[in-house]
Amino acid sequence: MMDTIFFILSKVVQFSIEPLNWVIVFIVLSLLFLSFRKPNLCKRFLLLALLDVLVVGWLPTSELGLRGLEDAIPKTSLANLSEGDIGGIIILGGAIEGGQISVDRGEISIYSSAERVTKAFELIRKYPNIPFIFSGYSGRIIPKGLSEADAFKQLIAEQGLSEKMAHYENQSRNTYENVRYMKPMIEEFGLKNGTGGSKPWLLITSASHMYRSVKIFEKQGIAVIPIPVDYQTANHFNWTSFDLEDGIQNWNKLVHEVVGILAYWITGKI
Repeated sequence: MMDTIFFILSKVVQFSIEPLNWVIVFIVLSLLFLSFRKPNLCKRFLLLALLDVLVVGWLPTSELGLRGLEDAIPKTSLANLSEGDIGGIIILGGAIEGGQISVDRGEISIYSSAERVTKAFELIRKYPNIPFIFSGYSGRIIPKGLSEADAFKQLIAEQGLSEKMAHYENQSRNTYENVRYMKPMIEEFGLKNGTGGSKPWLLITSASHMYRSVKIFEKQGIAVIPIPVDYQTANHFNWTSFDLEDGIQNWNKLVHEVVGILAYWITGKI
């Protein structure tokens, strides 16, 4: 019950503090004061709405925090790893649209973070004798249709990949639940070293999401090797870049992670 409350509350908090959502609030307030015949207050809230749009669309404002998250966990070079160093492969959900669309249309859609899926395909082909787990049900408060795990299973079949080492976790709604539900599977199916200890698992997720993910795995005593993908920022800022669509996406990712990190820290999950 507490996990469900935590899940819903985190969604509400994220929605409440995303910058673009405040544009609607400012416009509604400006119209309200206009109806009260208070033009000065109306103008102020319209200016705040305009400023909000400028902040969201000017890309360096969101890229600054997002790049900090993406650089927080260094990228692991697979060239320095041998197959014997790896206990398994973990793919975190968040890139696949299972849901009602896949049921109605008969096709699996992939979000902008599709590199989680393509990198998974690459590593499954590269290490065919290593177990892998895809973890994810749905990040929606009211999910419908296929779980992400079931959708990924369908993609595996469509790609002609072997199911011999495949495992799926289809209950989790957030990163903490990903780890909690996978932990018994990792302990059961993970490859062991010469002394019987568990080898670290490759962890595939978006670069901005990697810091929070690694900290949760560490808290649960699970060793992982980070394989970040889906980078949204470069090494240098383009100070003249203005793109409202990209800005909205960047702010969504940034706010989502900041809320998640703070919430998990407060509740002792990291």
